[in-house]
Amino acid sequence: MRPGVLMISHGSRDDAWVSIVDEAVNGVSLREDLPVAVSFLELVQGRLIQDGINELEQAGVTDIMVVPLFVSSGSTHIDEIAYALGAKPEPERETDLECFQVSAKVHFGYPVDDDPDIALMIWDKIRELSKQPEQETILLVGHGSMHDGFRQRWERSIGSLAQRVAQISGVAAADYALLNPDSVRSKAMYWQQQGHEVLVAPLFLSEGYFTKRVIPQRLEGVGYRYSGRTLLPHPLFPRWIQRQVEDWLASVRDCSGE
Repeated sequence: MRPGVLMISHGSRDDAWVSIVDEAVNGVSLREDLPVAVSFLELVQGRLIQDGINELEQAGVTDIMVVPLFVSSGSTHIDEIAYALGAKPEPERETDLECFQVSAKVHFGYPVDDDPDIALMIWDKIRELSKQPEQETILLVGHGSMHDGFRQRWERSIGSLAQRVAQISGVAAADYALLNPDSVRSKAMYWQQQGHEVLVAPLFLSEGYFTKRVIPQRLEGVGYRYSGRTLLPHPLFPRWIQRQVEDWLASVRDCSGE
């Protein structure tokens, strides 16, 4: 058996967005003989998921650890990617993503969800906005999903993450809102009515359309503090990736009796 790692992100036409993801992966300290490929679901020609599979298999990889660089297990993209890679027999909702050609055994990892390191990252990104923690609420804003089952996963993961942020930050409260279904404006206004200053933290991998335009539009006319700073770049993100890969490698060694 020869292991390899395939990291998958959504992708963007913005070269800077792609570079930020590459920089995060380059910050991961893995053993030198471990083949690693970084691929994208769409928009980055020459670096799509099939390209990453081909690269790893050409390097002799027999077992591929897939690290989904997404912020929630409620993402429909995770469902369709896992299905197209053969990691699950059927998708939970219809997809036009065709099955990939893969000979290696696929081991599918997990997204960000409510990881403790991610909570620290969120607080690091927003702490400069905090002036009087005892009178503030941190409002995490995520993409969400309109699809039943996926929406509940979004709510569970971002709700748990908000609790972690509240514990480490010392603010009066932390809550979450989703763009789909839209609860951003109502949640911000609710906490304002409680007499709190609202600090908005976008739960997105990198800055883009949703963080620069959609969130501010949803909050137009509402008083809040917002830097728009996303998870990347941050030194803890490579550590999250590294921990996931090393845990998998350890389990592989245990199973093989090495």
